[in-house]
Amino acid sequence: MKILVCFALKEEAAPFRAIAAHNSSVEILLVGIGRLNATRSIRAALANQTPALVLTCGFAGGLDPELKVGTVIFASEVARLYARLISTGAKPANIFCADRIATTVAEKRQLRAQTQADAVEMESGAIQEACRAANIPCATVRVVSDPADEDLPLDFNALSKPDKNLDFGKLAWAIARSPGKIKRLLRLQKSTRFAAKQLAGVLAEITSS
Repeated sequence: MKILVCFALKEEAAPFRAIAAHNSSVEILLVGIGRLNATRSIRAALANQTPALVLTCGFAGGLDPELKVGTVIFASEVARLYARLISTGAKPANIFCADRIATTVAEKRQLRAQTQADAVEMESGAIQEACRAANIPCATVRVVSDPADEDLPLDFNALSKPDKNLDFGKLAWAIARSPGKIKRLLRLQKSTRFAAKQLAGVLAEITSS
């Protein structure tokens, strides 16, 4: 049974890629950041193959204050997968697919009020739609990388290129202007590495034969 596991970024995928390196039933696809990139990537992938299951994975921003960094959450209508995810300790959640990064506590509170979602990310809605059109089972499995009660250290929307990828020149300039934020950026890096490892552990369990 071929399982296609989608991530936006290589950093999200890295721990699971190491675990799944010898699992011939798993293929990892980097779709890029945002709905447009995800749509293009998943449509191209499904034009050449029909996996038995697609998983859309990666980081999510917490909207529910109860969700801590490293909490693995999911949304799945695949009964057998739902039970396996519950057994790993992952939590069922309402996950909203947005067009921009929620960078402040105020934005997260507003999204929570508007959508009643527990977490937010930027690709799963597009991947779910493509899989639905192709009649392929799909589940979202995400991990909280930043909690609802914490601002991100920078507005990453303003530091992105038109294709949604991070503009490292803009990032360097933003850090130079606000060197006091380096400590917070390092803490975010530590949190995302921890979150990626937590996600990898759950994915390893549900993709093992």
